[in-house]
Amino acid sequence: MSSPSPILSLGRSTFGDPANKDNFPTLEEAHALLAEWVPNERLRLHMKQVGAVMKAWALEREGADERTALKWELAGLLHDADWEKHPDAHCRVIIEHLESLHTDPDIIHCIASHGPKYFGVEPETTMDKMIYVFDELSGFIHAAALIRPTRYEGMDVKSIMKKLKTPSFAAQVSRDDINDALSRIDTPLEEIIQFIIDHQKDVQ
Repeated sequence: MSSPSPILSLGRSTFGDPANKDNFPTLEEAHALLAEWVPNERLRLHMKQVGAVMKAWALEREGADERTALKWELAGLLHDADWEKHPDAHCRVIIEHLESLHTDPDIIHCIASHGPKYFGVEPETTMDKMIYVFDELSGFIHAAALIRPTRYEGMDVKSIMKKLKTPSFAAQVSRDDINDALSRIDTPLEEIIQFIIDHQKDVQ
């Protein structure tokens, strides 16, 4: 997504009720919410891609079970759910909605922390840190795919690295945010790029 305005600070750092831990929507319910809240097909695709990458990372890199991986997927899937209809209250609307559904606070905090400079919520858990890492890079890589005749086929890490150093390409993507997110984990940028390419290329 494009970088939101600093006025979007949420003014708090705790979300939901700990008593609701392990309570969250089904995947079907999350997709139904997106269909209702997000008319823009390209934005829905971005959220589906981030959700897919989050789930894959949880399973492959964190050794998560399927239910925990679903939490990661839901956070990715819903992180921008209010962006199109409520840009001036981005994050606030989806957070309050999820709180009203008695959703696991881990998912809500993850969504709240996907842009710490804007929402004022620091990533704490690994899930928080990875959504921050994946959000901007996922969109950037997809933008690169859209200008290639073969889309993701044959895309390599080197070409993405080169575009990241080209300020005019996908200029709305904050390189500062990407660098800040990467500074919070121990995985090299090149590895993250390859992981995203591998796991979002077939998402529709």
